[in-house]
This record gives sequence, structure tokens and C-alpha cells, in this order.
Amino acid sequence: MKRIHKTVATILMCCGAFVMIPKAEACTRVVYKGPNNTILTARSMDWKEEIMPNIWVFPRGIERQGEVGKASAKWKAKYGSVVTSAFDLATTDGMNEKGLVSNILWLVESQYPEYNPQGKDKGISLAMWAQYVLDNYATVEEAVVDLQKNPVVVVTANTPGRTSLATVHLTISDAKGDSAVFEYIDGKLKVYHDASYTVVTNSPTFDKQLAINDYISYLPGNKVLPGTGRSEDRFARAKYYATAVTQSDDIKVALGATFSVIRNCSVPYGVHIDGEPNLSSTKWRTVSDQKNLVYYYEDPLSLTPMWIDLKAIDFSEKASVKKLDVSKSQQYAGLSNDKLVEAKAFKFLGI
Repeated sequence: MKRIHKTVATILMCCGAFVMIPKAEACTRVVYKGPNNTILTARSMDWKEEIMPNIWVFPRGIERQGEVGKASAKWKAKYGSVVTSAFDLATTDGMNEKGLVSNILWLVESQYPEYNPQGKDKGISLAMWAQYVLDNYATVEEAVVDLQKNPVVVVTANTPGRTSLATVHLTISDAKGDSAVFEYIDGKLKVYHDASYTVVTNSPTFDKQLAINDYISYLPGNKVLPGTGRSEDRFARAKYYATAVTQSDDIKVALGATFSVIRNCSVPYGVHIDGEPNLSSTKWRTVSDQKNLVYYYEDPLSLTPMWIDLKAIDFSEKASVKKLDVSKSQQYAGLSNDKLVEAKAFKFLGI
């Protein structure tokens, strides 16, 4: 057993697990795969400050531009989506009407390419990256192929309330259970595409997370699973429990299993540890049921999750944008489509 613990520590150190990285925040994303195409994607949003989240419904046909100057990419949304915003300046998480899910998670190692607002390369604000995918693609394969064939430059800006640049990676999953991770390292886009890439956390970069991923299969049950809130420890727990929990096509069981995994990887409310920049308390959790098209949202200050049924939403071009205010931990429970109200769409943060 001592040898196993020593080996685990060696693997994690090789992955940069104990490198102190300033101003990083924590999140976890995990995909649950049950029988009969039962696919659910869960994520936690861990952040030190309040980020004023809200839930938004965007119909098809919205015309957008990348918010990065004259060379901004321009597009018209092909698909409607339900998303969770941060500061009403960025889409951080969401699912579109085809069951494609996108999530952005902090990655301090990110380095984006230089961008000329007057140049020829089309760009989009980092705040729109997740929304761009939801607007334009139905599957992971479609997104991966197009974003490599017709790339857009992702342009970062200062994080609201801070003087540091926002640095994230993007994860996507679809109703077939396919998955991909997009990272900008040394100014170049790296794409990791495989249905087995079900778990992503923050640092280290995903190639090093895969080293942890490979080692998890050799662990003797859960006897040596790490228990801290560090990124690499959350990865190990999420990977192990995502396959260890009951795999079922009974949606109640599947939801219970998925929520139990993402809660296990969450950081208790109000916990912040000095010197542990990848450890911040969980502000909210989501679970996207990609088979039944239901978007679940859970606030740690609420006793019960609430959810939005995408099948009951009018996503037509004539439909209005709608909003559910959850910025102050308002108490909602169960199906909450009737709580959505018409609202003016927020303006994405740009440069």
C-alpha cells in the first residue's frame, strides 16, 4: 500500500500537481454514460468571489458578432440553447436543443494567439467561446472538424473584478456520448477528441490529466483515492466514481448517480485555503440530461435542484430571449420553465 501511495504521488508531481499557480479557480466536469444512450454531463463552478450567475434561454436566429473589433466573426445561431452566465457577461455552461453541451473551466496555463482587431483572421471574445459552439454545432464531431478547418481566434480580456486575463479551456460533449477538450497552449489550439475523455478539471493541461486518467485504472478500488479539493484530486475521484456508480437508463437513478459524483468533487461552501489557488468553494452545479433535453441547476444554498425542460421551450426565430434570475441564490425547486421571463439579452464581454 505504501508503494501505491508513493507511485500516486509521483504521478501527480510529474503532472505539476503541486506547482503553485496564482489566481486560478476550480471547476470539475464529468460525463455519465448509462445504457440506451443515457448521457448526462455534470459540472461544478468553483470560484472565490460571487459571479452573479443567471440562466438564459436563447432562441435560434440570434445574430452575433465576436465583440473583438472589425475582424470579429459574425454568425446567426442555428440552434437554441439554455445557458448559465457569469456576471451577465459570458456563457460558462449550457446545452443546446440538439443535446450538445459546452463548459468553460479555468486553466491558468492557457496562452492565446496574438490578435489584430484590424486583421484578416476572424476572432471571438473568450466570453463567447462556449456560446459559439452551442449556436453552431449539433455534435462534437461537427464542432471539432469545423473549428479546425475554419478556426476563429479566441481573444481574452481581464476577468471582471480583477486585473488578470481570463484563461480557460473548453469542454464539449454530445447526446451520443462523444467528448472533446480545446486548449490554447503557447498560442496554438490543441484539440483532444475521444469519447473516453469524460472527466476534465483545471490544471494541469489536459495531456497531463490523461496521465492521471491512465493511472486511475490501476488503483485498488477507492482505498487510495485522494480527498482534497485540488484539481488533480478532484479528477481522480470524478474518474473513479463516474464508472463505479450505478449505470442505469432509469433517469432517476442516472441523475442521482451523476449528482452524487459532482457533489463529491465540489468544495464545501465558504471554504478558501490560502496558498491553494485551485481550491475555491462551489457556487453552483449543473447536470445536462442530453437524452431527455433537461437542464438541471443546483445552488448550494438551495435545498432542491431546479430544472428547465428544453423540449417545452419555443426556440423558433420569432421567440424571445428569456431569463431566470438566480444571481442571489433565489429558491426554486423542480420544473421551473414557468419562472422564465422575457429579457433583453446580455452583451458579451469583449475588447
